[in-house]
Amino acid sequence: MSTSQLAAPTPAPAQKPNAEASERRKRIALVVIATTQLMVVLDATIVNIALPHIQTALDFSTTGLSWVLNAYTLTFGGLLLLGGRAGDLLGRRRVLMFGIALFILASLLGGFAQESWQLLAARVLQGIGGAIASPTALALVTTTFKEGPERNRAFGVFAAVSVGGSAIGLLAGGMLTEWLDWRWVFFVNVPIGVLIMVLAPMFVDESDRHTGRPDVAGALTSTLGMASLVYGFIRAATEGWRDSWTLAAFGAAAILLAAFVLIEARTKEPITPLRMFADRNRSGSYAIMLSVAAAMFGMFFFITLFVQNVLGYTPIESGLSFLPVSAAIFVAAGLASRFLPRFGPKPFMIVGTLLGGLGMLWLTFIDTGSTYVTGVLGPTLLFGFGMGLNFVTLTLTAVSGVAQEDSGAASGLLNATQQVGGSLGLSILVTVFGTASRNEAETQVPAFMGSASPEQQAQFAQTHELPPPWAHEVLASGISGAFMAGVGLFVVAFVIAAVVIKVRRSDLERLRGQESAPAAVH
Repeated sequence: MSTSQLAAPTPAPAQKPNAEASERRKRIALVVIATTQLMVVLDATIVNIALPHIQTALDFSTTGLSWVLNAYTLTFGGLLLLGGRAGDLLGRRRVLMFGIALFILASLLGGFAQESWQLLAARVLQGIGGAIASPTALALVTTTFKEGPERNRAFGVFAAVSVGGSAIGLLAGGMLTEWLDWRWVFFVNVPIGVLIMVLAPMFVDESDRHTGRPDVAGALTSTLGMASLVYGFIRAATEGWRDSWTLAAFGAAAILLAAFVLIEARTKEPITPLRMFADRNRSGSYAIMLSVAAAMFGMFFFITLFVQNVLGYTPIESGLSFLPVSAAIFVAAGLASRFLPRFGPKPFMIVGTLLGGLGMLWLTFIDTGSTYVTGVLGPTLLFGFGMGLNFVTLTLTAVSGVAQEDSGAASGLLNATQQVGGSLGLSILVTVFGTASRNEAETQVPAFMGSASPEQQAQFAQTHELPPPWAHEVLASGISGAFMAGVGLFVVAFVIAAVVIKVRRSDLERLRGQESAPAAVH
């Protein structure tokens, strides 16, 4: 044998470029996946600041205007379970691209809408597209990155984008509305979606397809049941708890959600396999996500009202006011993803819910004398840091140890609890806000009438609307009351984190990327 033959086998240098190419491919895949999630989550809030312009342009009533938000979030949250299961059955990259294509089409239709019903129909279609794309994107993280530090980092990015996207949406909505036109809050999705569709086939691998049929009956009963529940709370805020339509909505929600549980227990291919809830950590994660997301959506909504209506911020200034929250979320998410393998999920859930609850408690002291620095910045930074710790931890715990064929369903359920929790929580906080603001108005009206001119009294008799500063007092009091309900949601989340979540060796091994038992649903 010659010397050249003995020296020939040198595999290490030949493998290095392949390893570098694989890492580069994974990084770009993560960018594609995270951008998908950002676009879908951002659309839940980017419309908020444009609502007054939309109301004027398309002649929405005040009640009808709220459905510009609810039509998206309810469809999105209700169909996430079906979307996640579709990715398991049909291939996740294929389903992701279909969802993005539908989202692009709906965004175009929304931007070109000339009637209120056209915009609402487009928002429903957007919700369907988002429900197909979002859980598939999360499931692709589990199949693209191996369990351990690599997947922890990827989930850290994904979770930070999921939470920070809400605040980024408010900023983007303000910029687009003030600099261009309200229609651009929809048009902006088109180039982003097209870029995703170009890059996904190049850098995102297709997953294996599994046999089965989608659980349409389960998807319909869950979506309609949650829509009825949210509508009941919204109706109660304006018409009271004894209103016949309020009671009918709650009754329909109870029947539909009970039917959903029965369907899931009996069908062979459920969108929500009930065996997932057998694991106490996974069940606890879903419950915590439902509670903290409910508080988070309410916080963004009411702080937007406060800074615009009381502090007098422009749309852009309102959006910029949320940037510190996004920064706190990203910093906390990075810390959580780094230290989770060392400490496990429970400490982060406890500290995260505690900090978020303290931030919400701080916000209950908000009043007309509060400035941005004294009344908003400090508590929202605390709130954001707690949410950043929570979302990374909840995401990892909810999908950890799930079999590959169920990862889409598990991620869909996690996303669904976030979106449905947000819609449900916002409706609850709006109900509390309505009661608190009505009580404050009963105090402010005599004070106003005692100092008002005859012209102001005549105008109030026609509109029943108080002018500033009395209206600001009513608004601030209502917001403070709503935040007290948010504190209650965090108390529930804290108790679940402390009592239900357990520290287990198998979880720490998976987070560290060590060998453990085969992945399966416990």
